Amino acid sequence: MRLFLSGQGGFALAVAEAVTDRGHTLTGVATPATRRNRPDDGDGDPTHWDRLRAWAYPRRLPWVDAVQLRAHHVPDDVDVLVAAHSHAFIGRATRARARVAAIGYHPSLLPLHRGRDAVRWTIRDRDRVTGGSVYHLTEHTDAGPLAAQEHVLVPPGATATTLWREHLAPLGVRLILRVLDDLAAGRRVEVPQDEARATWEPSWSRPPLAKPELPQLGGGTVQTHPDALHR
Repeated sequence: MRLFLSGQGGFALAVAEAVTDRGHTLTGVATPATRRNRPDDGDGDPTHWDRLRAWAYPRRLPWVDAVQLRAHHVPDDVDVLVAAHSHAFIGRATRARARVAAIGYHPSLLPLHRGRDAVRWTIRDRDRVTGGSVYHLTEHTDAGPLAAQEHVLVPPGATATTLWREHLAPLGVRLILRVLDDLAAGRRVEVPQDEARATWEPSWSRPPLAKPELPQLGGGTVQTHPDALHR
């Protein structure tokens, strides 16, 4: 299938490599301009580029800054839009450009731990079981129907970093590939999340998600209620 990938960092890069190895075609990527904690110098220093952007460049894949992603950036022939560690709002018109589905990965057993720092909250709450979920993108934060989900036992002594890198990130790659295999075979899984069991926690330190397609409120403040955002 033909995919458009929105994401960042090592996880998005791992997804890009995995889906192309599986035989899917990437038609373009949306990432931040630079890596986290690097100067935002645009094209001035390619060594500061986001890892997925740097990977896409020699392959001549179209790139757009994730905060600027709009429907016209997604080609007409895209089958699936994939969000892999995407911290920008993906609006309805943009999602609709995908002919088959728009999916994202979240490192928790949704509907638990919705929000940007799910792994940190898992460690902070001393959860013994966590997992990963691939879900269909909607207007609500991490709340779309589930396409695949798998649990992980939290190892003793795990930190947010080790839990993500050693368990939840690799799981995310596998689940995304599983869902793409299902969609390619004409199997579309959509299991509604149980809103009565949903939890949402705020980000520990990072700014709100970029939401360029949301209407602005008076005074130029962008709406930040979590149910209006999308991971």
